[in-house]
Formats: sequence, structure tokens, C-alpha cells
Amino acid sequence: PVDDAIVYSELSHGDTAGIFQLESSGLTDLVMRLKPNVFADLVALVALFRPGPLGSGMVDDFINRKHGKTPIRYELKELEPILKDTYGVIVYQAQVMQIANRLAGFSLGEADILRRAMGKKKAEEMAKQKERFVAGCVANRISKAKAEKLFDLIAKFAEYGFNKSHSAAYALVAYQTAYLKFHYPNE
Repeated sequence: PVDDAIVYSELSHGDTAGIFQLESSGLTDLVMRLKPNVFADLVALVALFRPGPLGSGMVDDFINRKHGKTPIRYELKELEPILKDTYGVIVYQAQVMQIANRLAGFSLGEADILRRAMGKKKAEEMAKQKERFVAGCVANRISKAKAEKLFDLIAKFAEYGFNKSHSAAYALVAYQTAYLKFHYPNE
């Protein structure tokens, strides 16, 4: 089961030796700071341990929100179902796509084009995408000012966004190796 309290407790205390993806000193430190207690935290942890998120302050924001040191805020109430598992922080590429789809009326194909444009930071393409995003939000009764602010927010995080399915697969193997280590140490 992915809700084993022993696994999360031992990981949170830094017992990460021999655990897939988690045994480096940097990841051990991050695990101890985050103190994961649900599987979604492990998925996010794997996605966040990259130079961009670490250098941007995004990881600290995630950890502080998880532990209640910083309030979880959503620019719009419509963002809560998309960002709830990540404490209001955009971590995954899929979240960028969901925001564009649900708030700006993008098809999923259009949302993927937006995600790629944000990752590549092409100014001309970004200007087109912003215009389309803002117009879509306005059509969905979101003010132009809020739509522009939201676009800028997702553009900031999109360059660090990670593929959630990759992170989830790595987190599952990490969890499984931790489970085996803590429940079957001799084996």
C-alpha cells in the first residue's frame, strides 16, 4: 500500500540509503525538509529535485506551504482542483495544460503547444499564446488583469514544469524499495 506510515516516517528521518532516486545527499536533505506523508509528496519531490526548481525558490515555497508556514493561495478559485495536490504550486506540465484548457478554453492540443512555447521561451510565440490565453479567460468571465497575471504565473513555472507520469513512475519505485527496506530488512 502507498500509505504506509512506517515508510514515510523512516524517509522523513533521512533513512534513504539504498532507496531508488532518494539516496543522494541532496535528495536526502530534501526528503527530510519536506517530510512526505502521502504518495503525492513523493511524486512532487522527484519532480522538484532539479536545478530550476531548486534555484528558483519554488521548492522552498512548496515545503513552506505543505507545513503551513506560508498560506496556500490560489490566484483564482478555479485553480484549486488543479493545484491542490501541490499546495498551490505549479509543478507539472500537465497542470499548465489543465489551466489553459479549463480557464482559457484551449483544446488539449492547443494547451500542449502553449506548454512547449513556454518551455522554449520564444518571444513571438509567447506573445501570440498570451493573447489567445487572455482572450479565452475573458470569454470565461475572468478579468483581463487576472488573466494576464495568471499567464505570467504559469509562464514562470512552465519552464520548470516536469512530466508528472515520469515523476510518478520514479516515485513508485522509490516507495516500493523503501517499503521493502523497512518491512523486509534482512531480505
